[in-house]
Amino acid sequence: MPASWCRVVEARAIDTRYVDVAEAAALLRAGGLVAFGTETVYGLGADATNAQAVARIFAAKGRPHFNPLICHFADADAAFAHVVADPRAVRLAAALWPGPLTLVLPRRTGSAIDPLAAAGSDTLAVRVPAHAGARDLLRSVGRPVAAPSANRSGSVSPTTAAHVLADLGGRIDAVVDSGEAAVGLESTVVDLSGGGAVVLRPGGVPVEVIEDLIGHVGRGIAPASVEPARGLRSPGLMVSHYAPVLPVRLNAVAVAADEALLAFGSALPGAGLVYNLSERADLMEAASRLFAGLRWLDAEARRLGLVSIAASPIPCFGLGEAITDRLQRAAAPR
Repeated sequence: MPASWCRVVEARAIDTRYVDVAEAAALLRAGGLVAFGTETVYGLGADATNAQAVARIFAAKGRPHFNPLICHFADADAAFAHVVADPRAVRLAAALWPGPLTLVLPRRTGSAIDPLAAAGSDTLAVRVPAHAGARDLLRSVGRPVAAPSANRSGSVSPTTAAHVLADLGGRIDAVVDSGEAAVGLESTVVDLSGGGAVVLRPGGVPVEVIEDLIGHVGRGIAPASVEPARGLRSPGLMVSHYAPVLPVRLNAVAVAADEALLAFGSALPGAGLVYNLSERADLMEAASRLFAGLRWLDAEARRLGLVSIAASPIPCFGLGEAITDRLQRAAAPR
């Protein structure tokens, strides 16, 4: 296998600092790495047309090179300049962009996006975020910005600037403090590059909403447990992902005193520590609190000497499908 597909583990030490949008745009145009908030989670941005900058993303995160990146744009016209958009893509973009939706489409001939951003695939994953500050930054950069979640590869995604610094401080150039992410889950990824439509990753847009717009959508592909021969179509397809340090146990109906509980609705009795995603069992609230809750619960449970995290069952419809997907990957063997 070519050396370019090996996992990069170490990155050089950097004095990471907070910057505003104007300085962030200048850093990105100069090949820097800048984390910034979106409505989903914080992204680690680099100029997607700069091969060295894209490679630095993989180094900073310790991300395997077969795992592609999502390219972010200020508007649909900018995105569709790099991909071939069929009528389904145009319809979804008109209804759901800006927003937490990523489309995987055939790469347009002549696109300047570096091939590593697509993990060597003939497709690109593109998105227009809903966060106003993120779009201001993208307009200022004036180029596609590749931006996976701004955390160490495989760990819990960041929803605040503090989360970013905890994971990547000293490994990236700067952070734009954009406040707390409103959605709190990554974007839904829909692959339209073939004959059908397939949701590769459930996320901030429920699959039912997408089906109302374009008809039946298939559900996913087999997750990647080992390095594939070619790049994946989408990020978020690794079996073990979004993982805290402590092991996670799903669909708990009882909890022990040496466990922490990630609750949904009424909390089970007996846990050594509890974080409730939503006491009123609201899936939108639970989604927005999932990653922050996992981070807090993991750190506090380890401080208290607890041995694992038990997660309450989550209804698997609407945003619950995306929450369940993240918890299943957090609980997977590592």
